[in-house]
Amino acid sequence: MVRVQEIPLTDIRRPLIRQTDPAKVESLMKSIQEIGQQEPIDILEVEGKYYGFSGCHRYEACQKLGKETVLCRIRKAPTSVLKMHLA
Repeated sequence: MVRVQEIPLTDIRRPLIRQTDPAKVESLMKSIQEIGQQEPIDILEVEGKYYGFSGCHRYEACQKLGKETVLCRIRKAPTSVLKMHLA
């Protein structure tokens, strides 16, 4: 089951380090300021904890804008799925 909701940025764990394009982050910041976040980031919920592996630019843009939450598409998953993402 997938649900979409706002999640506090501080509740999302980002276990993999990703390089972001500063120009893309800046562009997204402008867009989010003007029209809001249009596309949720994908989050895995494993044992009540949230993990983000995609949406790095949107996450960083919201962070730099000082937003407390980010719009997320949340999918519950077992620990085995989390381990596959970390492999």
